[in-house]
Formats: sequence, structure tokens, C-alpha cells
Amino acid sequence: MIRFDDAHRAVFYPEDRRFRIWMSGRALIVLILLVLMPLSAAWIQHAAVGLPHLAPSPASVSGAPAGPHGFPFWIRWSHFFNLFFIFMLMRSGLSILMDHPRLYWNDHCTPGTEWIRFTPLRVPKDRIWTAKDDARYLSPLVSTPGYRHTIGVARSWHFISVYGFVLTGIFFVGGLFTSEQWRRLVPTSPTVLFDAWNTFVQYANFHLPPEPNGFYGYNALQQLAYFATIFIMAPLAILTGMAMSPALVNRWPGYVKLFGGRQAARSIHFLNLIGFICFVIVHVTLVVLTGFRRNMNHIVLGTDNLRPTGMILGLMGIGVVVLSWIVAHHVSWRFPRGLQHAQKALTQPVKLITLDRLTPSERYTKDQMSPYFWPNGKMPTREDWKQLAEGKFRDYRLRVSGLVENPVELSLEQLRTLGTEENITMHHCIQGWSGIAQWGGVSLRRLIELVRPLPYARAIAFYSFGESLFGGAYYNTQTLYDALKPECVLAFDMNGAPLPLVYGAPLRLRVENQLGYKMVKWIERIEFVESEKLLGDGEGGSNEDHEYFDLLPNI
Repeated sequence: MIRFDDAHRAVFYPEDRRFRIWMSGRALIVLILLVLMPLSAAWIQHAAVGLPHLAPSPASVSGAPAGPHGFPFWIRWSHFFNLFFIFMLMRSGLSILMDHPRLYWNDHCTPGTEWIRFTPLRVPKDRIWTAKDDARYLSPLVSTPGYRHTIGVARSWHFISVYGFVLTGIFFVGGLFTSEQWRRLVPTSPTVLFDAWNTFVQYANFHLPPEPNGFYGYNALQQLAYFATIFIMAPLAILTGMAMSPALVNRWPGYVKLFGGRQAARSIHFLNLIGFICFVIVHVTLVVLTGFRRNMNHIVLGTDNLRPTGMILGLMGIGVVVLSWIVAHHVSWRFPRGLQHAQKALTQPVKLITLDRLTPSERYTKDQMSPYFWPNGKMPTREDWKQLAEGKFRDYRLRVSGLVENPVELSLEQLRTLGTEENITMHHCIQGWSGIAQWGGVSLRRLIELVRPLPYARAIAFYSFGESLFGGAYYNTQTLYDALKPECVLAFDMNGAPLPLVYGAPLRLRVENQLGYKMVKWIERIEFVESEKLLGDGEGGSNEDHEYFDLLPNI
């Protein structure tokens, strides 16, 4: 266990570390049916007519001429790197999941409507319960980096690993279709479904069917399993991951509808994770049961014999993968800033020329507005804010200063006279929840025109009355480029009424191409600066400084 000071220990290693999986009754029934129906059918078929006959496969005979032979080097190395990256994705993904340990099929994320949750806690109704309060601890034995509220570091590992996963996949699929190896994995006849079912009946009744020599080919069930994993599950994981991008979803809401909504995409993304885990378990089990030494020689050395060399090297390779988890854990805590910068160097240039160029253009309606909107962030405790709140912010003045020609101090009424823009948008939290609300406020473009930034002002800093997670005033920054985008407003209304205290009164920022932590609540003042590097720790905001979040969170 990493040693923390008292403040960090209270966050990362809380007293309540209980873990529990709860499923709704409907989800549990669906799960049981999905498992029992095929098993029951297989057992009934066995009881009624016996085990089905499996026609001999040409691949069952070593040295058979049918099909591609052996595993060339590019398959063997792709297999190793795919194993490496997919485990890192799964482990970091679990850490991300635990920051909002609930999954939904709706986009409003109302507590009690989740179909599965990974927490023993129900959301209390007698007090404010934020999304931060709801996060759970997860052991670093099963996740990277582990502990609680480590989503910034987990995202760094996730996005670095996804590049490796995608590049490995492109290399592998390219190799398949420029060689005969595609015949191993791509069915060419509908009879494969019939043969796969007969093979499943054998397994379901605890009989090992005649095993083809994998050096020459796979049985029908193996072929379908590999095909589904490579050509269905892997692309679906990528596509549903993209569906959780606020920049993409708020530009093309129709895209996320392909999956049933933003939260449905998140649920499918999780089910894909379960699918990969199940595939790995079944795959490894069958590799062991059907001739571990020979199978390891196939995939490690590309040879078909019973020598122990492939098994030894294969176990060493697995050891390297496990060692990478240990190294990643220590890098996460010893060198988190370096990891953050590595992820930024790898991903930000791509985001700048793709997602960040998208212009928000939502088409939500009032009937889609969420009945519940998760509160988040630490409510201000400063006396000046409390006094302003008691007076309904009549004495509030927004100070806009820094590198501007015309610094101003504006009351809420004066801000309203600049013009009110109303947008119904979907909020995307980095923790995973979402909500649709109507925001009314002054366009940031209008405020920028009023204060007239100097030519070398490139960033805007927003300072909050509230505190950051580890103390100190919360702040965050936006580039002038993003601040000038449509639907970027300083909101003083929410759902047709003055902005409630818990959601950021008197003012909060809305920037619809980014994740929610960039949208500062309880805004005290605004300052135009030359660069975000001149503020705080130079990373662009309180979360970026202390929790290693992304500077540009378009996804």
C-alpha cells in the first residue's frame, strides 16, 4: 500500500471500503435467462437424443492440407501485445467505473433507476449527496491505479493503452487479410452455426468434443468466438467509448442514439468488458485442458511439438504482463505528473485536430430534461458567499480583469442586460454520469466583446468561491478558442429558474464540448491571462493540478 498523508488518505483510502454488486430484478432475470436458456436447451437435447455427432474436421489431423498452417510471427507478437493492452484497459477501466459505480439505460441517471451498481449504498434523500460522495474504493490488486478518486490517473493509462490496442488491432487485421490467415477466423458457410451449436452442446454437458489441432484450424465454436471478439466486440468497445465524448455527442446527438443513449453506450462498454473477461477465462481454460505445452508452442514459437520451450517462454511473457501492472501502480503514485504529461503529449494533438474542432449543436427538448441532476463539487463555506446567498446575490459583482482593455465589475442584472441565451444540453461528468438541463445565461462571446482581450491573451481563468478537493480555491481555465464556441455561456438560470445554490449560484460556466469539471461553479471572478501555465501548478486547473485530469477533456 502507498503511504499517504492524512488528507490524501481520507480520500484515497477511506474507512468504508465495502464492495457489493447489486442488480435490478429485471436485469437479474435477463441475465439468468441469457445463461440458462442455451444451457437448458443443450441439456434437453442431450437428454432427448444424446450428444450430437460432430463431423470430422480436416483441421483435426496434424499436417492436414486444408486451411492456413501455423502462426507467423506477426500473429504471435500481436497476440502478446493485445494481451498486454487489453488487460491494462480492463484494469484502468475498472478504476474509472468506480468513480460513478452505477450503470443505467437512461441519460438522466436518477438514483434508483440504475440496472446495476457496485456499491452497498443507496443515495440518501435527507441531505446533499454528491457524485464525489458516491464514488467507491477499489483495490489496486484488480485495478490500475486502484484506491478511490484516481480517475485522472486511470484515464491516462486508459487513453495511452487504447492507442496500443487500436494499433495492434489494425496491424493484426491487416495481416489477416493480406494472408490466408483470415480463413481461420472468418466463417464462410452458414453451416458453421449448426456445427458451433453442436460443439456447445458437448461443452455444456461436460464433454470435450474432438479437439482440432489449433496449429491447422479451429472448431466452429472457436471460430465464431474469435470472430465475435475481434470483429464485433473490439470495434463496439471503440465506438461506445467514442459515444461518451461530450464533443462528439453534443455535435451529433444522433450518433449516440445508435446505442440507445449516452448511458446505454456506457453500459454496453461495460458489458464488452465482461465479454472480454469471459473470453479470456474460457480461452485460457481450454488452452490448459487441450494440451497446454503444445498450444503454448503454437502461439509462442510457431511450432507444433511437445517441447517445453514455448510453455516456459509463454509463462515468462505472462509474468511480464503481471509485472507491468505492478510497475504501472508505482508509476501512478511516484510519477503521476510525468504520466499526465505523457498522456497529454500522446492524445492532445489528436484531440486538437479532431474533437476540439467540433461545434456544439444539441437538439434536446424540454420533455427530455432530466428529473434528477447529480450535484457535485464542494459547496462554498466562505462567509462572503454565504452573505451574498442570503441576499439572493443582489450585492454580487463579477469582476473581469487581467489582460483586457476594459476591465469590468457586473451585477447579475447587468449581466442579464447583455442578453440571455438559453440552451438545453447534456452534461457529461468525468465520473460517468450525465444529465440534460436548460441553461440560461450570457454568452461568453458577448462578455469577451465587452472587455476586449489584449492580443496576447490566450486563456481565461475562472475562480470559484468553492474549494478544490485538497483545499485552496477551485479554478479552471479555457482557451479563448473554446470560449468563443456556440453554447458557451455564463449561466445564471437553470431549468427556467435562478441557478440553485447547489448547482453553482450565482454563476457557473457551460462549455458543451468538454467534461463537466471544466465548467466552474460558484464563479467569483474571471481573469484573462497569457497562458494556463502561469497559474497554480501550470496544468490548467485545480483538478489538473491535484488529480491529474486532462487539460482538454473532449472525451
